[in-house]
Amino acid sequence: QVQLVESGGGLVQAGDSLRLSCAASGRTFSNYAMGWFRQAPGREREFVAAISWSGANTYYADSVKGRFTISRDNAKNTVYLQMNSLKPEDTAVYYCAARRSRYWGTPPDYWGQGTQVTVSS
Repeated sequence: QVQLVESGGGLVQAGDSLRLSCAASGRTFSNYAMGWFRQAPGREREFVAAISWSGANTYYADSVKGRFTISRDNAKNTVYLQMNSLKPEDTAVYYCAARRSRYWGTPPDYWGQGTQVTVSS
């Protein structure tokens, strides 16, 4: 079992930056690929970014490519999502996810509780 706790969400203006963090506990963090998803009101949850166990492989949704960066610190059991040049359409609840594999795939096995990101125009 893995417990995931997100933090770092908030209210920002368009063009601003935010960094989300996801702290993991319960199992050996480096055995898990990690990902971020988001869900806007009235919409399906969608994939945002993912990272392999070592950080060598990263994957992004086209909508965030070039603006968002996923990274991880295995010594701190934490995965990050650096979000730059935020747009109002990035407004959503952001969820951290873990997969019981060193490489990403879907569906994830564990989910965090989510953190709200709101981008005003």
